[in-house]
Amino acid sequence: MIGVIATLKIQPGKAEEFETLFREMMAKVKANEGGCLAYQLTKGRAEPDTYKVLELYANSAAHEAHGQSAHFREMAPRLGAFLAAMPEIEVLDGVQ
Repeated sequence: MIGVIATLKIQPGKAEEFETLFREMMAKVKANEGGCLAYQLTKGRAEPDTYKVLELYANSAAHEAHGQSAHFREMAPRLGAFLAAMPEIEVLDGVQ
């Protein structure tokens, strides 16, 4: 199992637009990626313009497929337009 925590800092005043677009991304992941067990956008309480995407994949192949999917390649630049900084990506290995 592979876990990912992606920290996204959004430009001030762009939260509503970002969340709307990210909901579209979540729906596409759910509809097209059977190996993605969880893909959830969360919002920081202390820093309202900071979001964390919590991702859980069945295996490395499912994680790689996510990054190569047509919907990811199409949505990433659109979502990137809202970023105030480069995303911070942490990849985790599941413990069994």
